[in-house]
Formats: sequence, structure tokens, C-alpha cells
Amino acid sequence: MKLVKQPYSQSKALLAITKASFKAIFSNPSAIIFSILFPIIFILIFGSFGNGGGVTYRIALSPDSDTTSDFYQGLKRANVIRIVEYPDSVSLNKDLQKGKLTAVISIITVSDSTLQPSTTIRVRSTTASANSMGSFMPVLDYLRLLIESSQAGADAAAGGSITIEDPVVAEVRPYRQIDFILPGQLGFSILFSTLFGIAFTFFGLREQLVLKRFYATPVNRLNILLGIGMSRLFFQLINIVVLVLFGYFFLNFTLQHGVFTFIDILVMTVIMLFLLMGVGLIFSSIAKSDTSIPLLINLFGFPQMMLSGTFFPIEVFPKWLQGICRILPLTQFNDSIRKISFEGLSILDCWKEIGILGIWMVVIYLIAARVIKWE
Repeated sequence: MKLVKQPYSQSKALLAITKASFKAIFSNPSAIIFSILFPIIFILIFGSFGNGGGVTYRIALSPDSDTTSDFYQGLKRANVIRIVEYPDSVSLNKDLQKGKLTAVISIITVSDSTLQPSTTIRVRSTTASANSMGSFMPVLDYLRLLIESSQAGADAAAGGSITIEDPVVAEVRPYRQIDFILPGQLGFSILFSTLFGIAFTFFGLREQLVLKRFYATPVNRLNILLGIGMSRLFFQLINIVVLVLFGYFFLNFTLQHGVFTFIDILVMTVIMLFLLMGVGLIFSSIAKSDTSIPLLINLFGFPQMMLSGTFFPIEVFPKWLQGICRILPLTQFNDSIRKISFEGLSILDCWKEIGILGIWMVVIYLIAARVIKWE
């Protein structure tokens, strides 16, 4: 009787490795605590903060504003007012609708028949900045009084009168604090849990010679990496589902287009997870011992946690530092999730963020291909 040799099934090998690695993740309680419990605690803490303008009011000037007027000079000198310039009206209106911009100011100066100048201040805002507008208008009125009192002892005719009209406040969809905080917490969760999970898993498998044994089998090397990596990917997707649904049902997190927005968030998460898996592979290969892995992860992750808009907008940093912030991979993830969830954009509209992540991914996997070790 002639025996027929069955071909080795790569797909069954991939499925078996994925299943075993997935079980190993859930056998470690700390993975669940760090991936789900801690982000929920952060969400509750930061999500409980109110939507306030704080002590600094960010304003923009309309193109027709008189920048030679005393009122404009007073705005520049005011410590609590920051004048922001925008490249176009689209980005200005986006910040205005999100409450990131307190108001848009128009300073109009005209002269009457006696050639005495008269300045009119027009204020445009939205309901997203309702909390800050309540204290911002008295600041403008106080500034007007300061200017008029300084002119009283000088040539009053040269200064003219200043009139502040009632603000025009447009009704917009509320931008809650959770709409900013939750996307940052999603990025925070997958950044550290994926890096720690991938780096320690591959390092342990290499030190225990498991990878070497896998390498000696007919299993394709790519399937070995995918099997272990996909288990981590599935686990992180479960975390994202839990965190997004928790934010949506308990904290009114905005999902602009419901299920479709939710799916786009998951797709964007998969892209970010593949990038982080490559970083984890690099760290597991270059680490000399398991004690050096946390150091490498913190060197990569901590600056991103602070500079990528995870807990607060990157606009609070100096402009030179903002340029660095905007090329970090976590910044791209955070920005894309906020655009998808609140602005209702599709994942195809986030081509810029995906492009930057793609460049990072190419560089990371080129490095990983050179440094990865099987024994």
C-alpha cells in the first residue's frame, strides 16, 4: 500500500499559533488591568473635567480688522488673551465649532463727518465656547474702559469712541471633554499594552528557544510572527471595543455616524497596531535582557504620551515643538480618531494621517527585518 504524503498546512499552523498565543494573553490578569481598567480610570478622571476656557482666551481676528487701533494693541498686551492665526477659514471654523477658539473678533474703525475715529468691536462665537464667553465679554469691556481712561488724560479726540456689540453666538453640536479625552486614551492604551505585550512575548519565546524550534519546523516564518502578533491585535481590538462602548453609553462620547464611525475607528486601530507590532519586534530583538525592555518602551512611548495630544492639545506647546509633535505616530492616530468620531469624516478622509503612519511603518519594518533574532 502506497502512502500519500499530505502537504503541510500553513493555515492550520497559523491558526494554532494564534489560538495558543491568544490564550496566553488572557492567562495574564495584568494584561487586562493595564489595557482596560487603567484607561477607564483615566477616562473617568479626565472626562469629569468641565468644558472651560480657563484663564487664557484663544481668539482670532477677522481679515478686515484694524490692526492699527488702540483696541488691537490692548488685545496684544492682555495676558489672558492669545491671538491665534489660521492659514484658512476652514481650520478656523473647525476650532470654533469645537470650542478650541473662544471667539473671532472684528475691529472696525470708521471716521465720522468731524474726522473723529469710531471703533466697533464685533464678536462671533459658538455654543461650544459658551462657558468661556461668559467671562470673556467682561474682559473685552474692561479693556475698553482701560483704553478710554488712558485717553481721558491725553487727546481724547484722537482715540475716538469704542463700542462693543453684543456677541453673535451660533448654535453648534456640543464638543464635550470626553470627545477629546477618549481618543487619547485609546492611543495610550494600545501604545503601551501592545509594546509591552509584543516585546516581552517575543523576547520570552526567543530566550526559551521556542522561536528556534518554530524556525526548525515547516511553518513559514511570517506565519509565526503573524500568529503571535494577530493574537495581540485581536486582544487590543477587544479593548478598543470595550472603551469606545463604555464612553458612548456612559459618558456621551460622540460617534457621528454610529456603527459606520465605530467600524472606521477599528480599521484605524488595526493600522496603528501593525505599526506598534513592528516596534515591539525591534525592542524584543535588540534588548539584552528583559529588564531593558521597559526602558526602550518608555523612551519610545513616554514622549509620545506627553506630546501627541493624549491628555491636552499640542497647541499648548511652543510652535517649534508643535512641528515635532505633528510627525509622531501617536499624534496621527489621536487626530484621526477625533476626526472620525466627532467630525464624522471617513477613514479615507484621513489620508494625511494614514500616509504618515505608512511612512513610519515602512521604516520600522525595514529596521525589524534587519535586527530580528530567532535565537
